[in-house]
Amino acid sequence: MSETWIILGATSAMARAFARKLAQNGANLLLAGRDMAELKRIAADCELRGATSASAVAFDARKPAKFEGIIEQATASGGSLNAAVFVGSMPEQSEIDADASLIDGVVQDSFTGAIRFLHTLAPHMEERESGTIVGVGSVAGDRGRVGNYVYGSAKAGFHTYLSGLRNRLARSGAHVVTVKPGFVDTSMTWGIEGMFLVASPDDVAESLIKAVKKKKNVVYTPWFWRYIMLIITHIPEFIFKKLSI
Repeated sequence: MSETWIILGATSAMARAFARKLAQNGANLLLAGRDMAELKRIAADCELRGATSASAVAFDARKPAKFEGIIEQATASGGSLNAAVFVGSMPEQSEIDADASLIDGVVQDSFTGAIRFLHTLAPHMEERESGTIVGVGSVAGDRGRVGNYVYGSAKAGFHTYLSGLRNRLARSGAHVVTVKPGFVDTSMTWGIEGMFLVASPDDVAESLIKAVKKKKNVVYTPWFWRYIMLIITHIPEFIFKKLSI
């Protein structure tokens, strides 16, 4: 019996690449996001690539009243129940500094909306005693940096939640993978100055598929970001305050 995957933020470049790889394995896909026209195009593409089924569903991290309906649609399918979370928003830090009201949207998109959905989904996975959650955070969550500390703090909270949820779901046979991408060639990072070692969405998606199969707990992608962030997190604070990173 094929797996069912809910993909939140399915129009992002990483999510699209991940969905295509799942489609090649015959998964049932619920592609969730705000742009229904684009989601339908992605769904059609996934069915051509081998998905057992692929449906576009409306999802907005800021509208939790709609979450239960998506989960009910997913549970109607047999097999294991899985989810991948790619949602998030990252305005320029300078824009947030000029307008603090933007913080609410960043936190809802990148943290609280996602965990509200996963907390609603978790009991269904426990009941089935199977399934995987892939939570896509960011290396930005490893340390507060002057260039994106609001977004980074939201992702740090998401990482902590995923760690606790992993502990909870492990007791029923389900699993949670925390993913921390570095720079990836997506619309969110387009035009940002100072990026280096930029990965393609396809390469990231392949690393996620491997992480799911191997039941990894925390994955940096590309892999070398683990060591880059190890250095960054160990820079003494009195030096770090003087750096523009």
